[in-house]
Amino acid sequence: MIRINDLRHRVLDIPDLMLDSRHIAVIGPNGSGKTTLLEVCSGIDEPGTGTVRILGRSPSSLRVGWVGEFPDRTLLFSRVYDEIASTPRFRHQPCPETERIVRAAATQVGIGHLLEKRVSTLSGGEKALAALAAACAGEPEVLLLDEADSHLDAMTAERLRQVVQQSPAAHILWCTQSMDAAALADCVIFMEGGRVRYKGTPEEVFEVLKTTCYYPTVWRLRG
Repeated sequence: MIRINDLRHRVLDIPDLMLDSRHIAVIGPNGSGKTTLLEVCSGIDEPGTGTVRILGRSPSSLRVGWVGEFPDRTLLFSRVYDEIASTPRFRHQPCPETERIVRAAATQVGIGHLLEKRVSTLSGGEKALAALAAACAGEPEVLLLDEADSHLDAMTAERLRQVVQQSPAAHILWCTQSMDAAALADCVIFMEGGRVRYKGTPEEVFEVLKTTCYYPTVWRLRG
């Protein structure tokens, strides 16, 4: 369970929020506080006021996987294998165990053929998948994705969604501008002005959004 109380930090103003769903989509206009919420839930950023508890613990005590919008900013190593291996190595895993974890994560994401490639030679989509594999290699209790699908072609975005759906993480928080991605979640929260305006199933939240300019025109045409 994710529990937030009296959170006031930068743009965020969340008096009380409880999320017991596994897969949570975070949607809303630019500047609404989506990324800030993920940063607080990841432990990257400490809230100025209030508390965040995930699985009954502070975010900094959890194993957290992060996949951002721009993988170039988070990929640290020159070779794909070394990028995926970074977390088990930092945890001083034996070499055979590190090898197993890297191979399993690469296979899960579908980039086993890229392990010996230099990160600089990868396409944008391949870098996003490498970042996801590195996050999965950390065996995260919480997996956070900050618009990781924003610049991907349809095939790569679908692959990303499949891997996320199969993740064993206890909680997945996915900030996305894609209503199709949000529709796969168990719960959707819509943020605006730093506040959680709506929370519910995808169907419930999308129904409310039909009266707003946020609801995509293409979805109106479908109906």
